Amino acid sequence: MTRRIWQALIFGLVGTAILLSLGVWQVQRLAWKQGLIAELEAKLAEPPGPLPETPSEMAHEYSRVRVEGRFGPEELHVITSTRRWGPGFRVIAPFVTAEGRRVLVDRGYVPDEAKDAPRAPGEATVTGALLWPDETGFDTPEPDREANIWFARDAAAMAEALGTAPVMIVAEGDAGDGAFPVARPVTVNLRNDHLQYAVTWFGLAAIWIVMTGVVLLRLRRRGSL
Repeated sequence: MTRRIWQALIFGLVGTAILLSLGVWQVQRLAWKQGLIAELEAKLAEPPGPLPETPSEMAHEYSRVRVEGRFGPEELHVITSTRRWGPGFRVIAPFVTAEGRRVLVDRGYVPDEAKDAPRAPGEATVTGALLWPDETGFDTPEPDREANIWFARDAAAMAEALGTAPVMIVAEGDAGDGAFPVARPVTVNLRNDHLQYAVTWFGLAAIWIVMTGVVLLRLRRRGSL
């Protein structure tokens, strides 16, 4: 075998090994992500308990809780949309528990025309799941505070705006008057594209093997001329 054939063979084998290792890594990530999703879904299936003394995202995200207390008069409105009702807003309100703790509650969806409808503060029992959403990205606009329009849920920024702890309960039901806000189902919403990535890496490895074979065949033919 000539030096060029050896070089092409080694280059092909190394490239294939790297692509296959990336595919295997994505398969491992897929198993990890599926396990995490199953664990969080199991949390959502548990009966609600009291609000933890020191809630943390690492230990308590997606844990169901039930709290009694009172809604404050302030609200933040986050643009959203539903298949059933169309565009509207999530209503984020401060909630003071019976123990005097002040937290955020995502009360649910209101249609656009009900955004500024009066919702008097009052006593309520809220059942829901603890979340620490930060749905902002590099292209997310800053909230229009004058119009009270937010473009993503950001628990930390909303807690600062409403003077609460950076803890959000996404309500499963609302004890307030009227049909709105309507609580939306809480589901585990973790991005899981690892299978797609694994297929991509394995596909590239297969292409790399074929192309390496083509190169080796051409070099061999040239060497025999």
